[in-house]
Amino acid sequence: MFALLPLPWLAWRFLPPAAPGVALHLPQQIALARASGGSARRGRVVVAMLAWLLVVCAAARPQQPAPPQALEHTGRALMLAVDTSGSMAIEDMRYGDRAVSRFAAVRAIAHRFIAQRSGDEVGLILFGSHAYLLTPMTFDIDAVAKQMTGTEIGLAGRETAIGDAIVLAVKHLEALPVRARVLVLLTDGVNTAGNVTPQAAAELARAAGVRIYTIGVGSDAQAVDAFGMQFQMQDSQLDVQALTRIADETGGRFFRAADVGQLAAAYDAIDALEPLASGASLLRPNRELYPWPLALALLLACSLLPWRALRPGRLARA
Repeated sequence: MFALLPLPWLAWRFLPPAAPGVALHLPQQIALARASGGSARRGRVVVAMLAWLLVVCAAARPQQPAPPQALEHTGRALMLAVDTSGSMAIEDMRYGDRAVSRFAAVRAIAHRFIAQRSGDEVGLILFGSHAYLLTPMTFDIDAVAKQMTGTEIGLAGRETAIGDAIVLAVKHLEALPVRARVLVLLTDGVNTAGNVTPQAAAELARAAGVRIYTIGVGSDAQAVDAFGMQFQMQDSQLDVQALTRIADETGGRFFRAADVGQLAAAYDAIDALEPLASGASLLRPNRELYPWPLALALLLACSLLPWRALRPGRLARA
């Protein structure tokens, strides 16, 4: 970067001078400040050189190493795959003393679950008609929790691509140590979209050493109003057998979450997974120092402007 220091001199030395008559025409004549002598001209050149030196220093991005910070970690990696299909809008879950949608309950409990994952790598996948990686694996659990809070129903489509979500999670977990690969999959329905069946995706996950914990969300029965009366109808949308088979085949476990209490209990059970031997790594943040030379260079550049000649009185006399 410092090889650019002689650039202004090279431009002055080798570039051809401007053609006679080529000038910038202003609406009115401005009398620019004239140097009173050779010493003033040399002073302006020195200031310009110093400003250029500071610009080059800022471009080099000087940094000051901060004291190292210990980052504790468990060696465990958790990928959350959350269903955002249209059926997640059904309000059959109780949160406190009010009825909320399935997705609102999942979002609230998942936010708390993520916030307690200090030391784990956490990632977030949303799936509906398609599966998308919203947050890659990271130790920054606050960022993942904020992403979870900002998700909405239908963000990934209105259908349910369970198989695609599993395949996407395996893709991002297989580079990690085998014992650290865990997928928590939350859904309230059956696989209705995607290019891969849940069974084929589960076989792929088992081959990659990914344990899948599945959580079936939604009340066992839904209240239906008819002729002024309420009837309880069995919820047949959730494919319990498929979710149980996925969990069993990959060494995980299936949880049924018919209410918020069961959903929280499922998260607590997953939280009780035996962590790997804990360890720590050193994080060495750097403090950027380039704003200081850059600000000083701008001040020096401003001092070269003909401020006295630009006064209203000078302009009127010109």
